[in-house]
Amino acid sequence: MDKFVINGARRLKGELKVEGSKNAALPIIVGSLLIARGETVIRNVPPLRDIGTVTKVMEYLGARISYSAKSHVMTVNAEKLNQNTAPYELMRQMRASFLVLGPLLARLGEARVSLPGGCVLGARPVDFHIKAFKNMGARVTEKGGYIIAKGQPLAGGSVYFDRPSHTGTENVIFAALFAKGKTTIANAACDPEIVDVARFLNKAGAKIYGAGTPTVVVHPVRGLKAVDYKVSGDRLVAGTYMIAAAITAGKVKLIGFDPQHLTMVSHKLMEMGCKIETSRNGLTVTGARKLKPVAVTTFPYPGFPTDLQACLMAATCLADGTSHVKETVFRDRFTHTMEMRRLGANITVTGDEAIIYGVDQLTGAEVMASDIRAGAGIVLAALAARGKSEVLRVYHIDRGYWAIEEKLSALGADIIRIST
Repeated sequence: MDKFVINGARRLKGELKVEGSKNAALPIIVGSLLIARGETVIRNVPPLRDIGTVTKVMEYLGARISYSAKSHVMTVNAEKLNQNTAPYELMRQMRASFLVLGPLLARLGEARVSLPGGCVLGARPVDFHIKAFKNMGARVTEKGGYIIAKGQPLAGGSVYFDRPSHTGTENVIFAALFAKGKTTIANAACDPEIVDVARFLNKAGAKIYGAGTPTVVVHPVRGLKAVDYKVSGDRLVAGTYMIAAAITAGKVKLIGFDPQHLTMVSHKLMEMGCKIETSRNGLTVTGARKLKPVAVTTFPYPGFPTDLQACLMAATCLADGTSHVKETVFRDRFTHTMEMRRLGANITVTGDEAIIYGVDQLTGAEVMASDIRAGAGIVLAALAARGKSEVLRVYHIDRGYWAIEEKLSALGADIIRIST
């Protein structure tokens, strides 16, 4: 296992281009299973571990895929799918792989998909997906850890979510494309990645309306055509580097993404005393010499993203006063607080709320990442800590951040990767 060795308390300065969005690339790649003719080209696909995992799932199903980690270009040919089963050995590695259920059901009329794995963030049931497919006329059963869905064509109809579900919205969109009638999704997720997926599918010939709003309508089509599409920049990666600039009192220019997708993050950093300058395809963050405390509540988009909660908490550890962070999206998403305490943070957790009492400084220590975003927050805390820190289990971080140590080094951080 690799680890990061970080000598902290260095200001970050410079310019950085953000890679393509993992959370958009994954469903777009899976969505290409719906294209039965030709070769689809997907650009700006980041070379992450999760991309490799979904590629293996697709190839197991019969798709032919090529990918260049240098150019970040992937080609997918899904003309001949010879398998309707996604096995546990592959599915256990990543929760987003459950997205193959919708395309397989739409293309083949039957899908047998293992219950997924991925980060442990409390209960993240796939009940939303199953209930939605049943509403569309599918027969869904569970046997031996597999979800088995049958039904072709699906009936379309009205689907609703009790709370917005990112992957649930995408899976229903996939399944609805070839249904007998239109499908309306109520309380759909509004994330920019949903919009990206809809743009990709619409370019291929789909008729999807309302993506990015709580109501999405899908009109069925007879088929989709191969396209050439570029994935949007990763707002979560951009937000991580924004907070890295804030916690180190640095100045970092970030490009390659839409700054409007991080409006709430920008507002919270400005509350903390940072200066934000936006442009058409990015922004510049100038950190304050001493950060101010802040109150944050995570919420589905356009609220403050739960995936940046750990990073912002790292910054509040050094704020001049008491901050409050409330987590409303996932349970058990405060595992990083124990590691931040090892660095000298003063954090109290009660239920879904953390109270952070700012300290004058953090001190280097041996810590570990428990999931992708918690790992990123711990790295940021180590960047601000005085002395040497070692961050273990960085394979979690590699699932969502491409060459994070190289990018931070380019901004002036003292961080290296060591294989153990």
